[in-house]
Amino acid sequence: MAEITASLVKELREKTGAGMMDCKKALTETSGDLEGAVDWLRKKGLAAAAKKAGRVAAEGLVAVATADTVGAAVEVNSETDFVARNDRFQAFANQVAQLALEGDGTIESLQQQAFPGTDRNVADEVTNMVATIGENMNLRRVSRIAVGQGAVASYVHNALAPNLGKIGVLVGLESTGDRARLLELGKQIAMHIAAARPEAVNIEDVDASSLERERSVLADQARASGKPEDIIAKMVEGRLRKYYEEVVLLEQVYVIDGENKVRKVVDTVAKEIGAPIKVVGFTRFVLGEGIEKEQSDFAAEVAAQANVGR
Repeated sequence: MAEITASLVKELREKTGAGMMDCKKALTETSGDLEGAVDWLRKKGLAAAAKKAGRVAAEGLVAVATADTVGAAVEVNSETDFVARNDRFQAFANQVAQLALEGDGTIESLQQQAFPGTDRNVADEVTNMVATIGENMNLRRVSRIAVGQGAVASYVHNALAPNLGKIGVLVGLESTGDRARLLELGKQIAMHIAAARPEAVNIEDVDASSLERERSVLADQARASGKPEDIIAKMVEGRLRKYYEEVVLLEQVYVIDGENKVRKVVDTVAKEIGAPIKVVGFTRFVLGEGIEKEQSDFAAEVAAQANVGR
């Protein structure tokens, strides 16, 4: 039997787009015959995945998982919402979120983790799912939050199934206080984050370039008033406070009571449980956020088809 070399596996992957483990198996089954391996993969439906890889996948699911002081969120995309309701796709998303609890929070390491019940890693399982279900799929992003002591809470908005939906949120709370109370507070803050869309936990965490851009815009607006520069500087600082109230979690008005700032809500619970609480971070994944979706004109498509062959 011919030696199954890494270069041969690489060549087969380039020809078919199939996963590495599937390519190795195909070459083993065909005693290293490259063309035979291509046919083997085609018969299994695995080579078809390559043809689907260029299609836009902007639907799918956000999945979250938590375990004590660790939480993870993943976004798994498909081409249609119909597939997102498929039991196998949902089971896959849930399993990947569970695997992400053990990883380092990077998509690269998650893709290389072994997928339970198979001889494939996560990346190759995605390829296998594409071939099986018939749509392009993509493991787009992952986030992991861990605290030394305390709790990581999660919330999924409009969940399709437990821990699966279109918007997923994680919140990490560091504290030595009662964990059940921390989880309750964490879930409420996660619900707030889903609605209020903060960009940073504290003022110090606001992106420097975003802050400078906002400061520049506010300064130009203030100068239009014709006031002196020292007055303009005070006007800008005053308006920046309003900006912080819009983008900083702890400075936002808590949507659940519509009155107190999130900072005050956290401090109140800290006093109740007799231990300080620190919000160490959060994740807010919105399905398909930032993906440019293809816009189709159905009437134009029909007209184009009618003109074919004329």
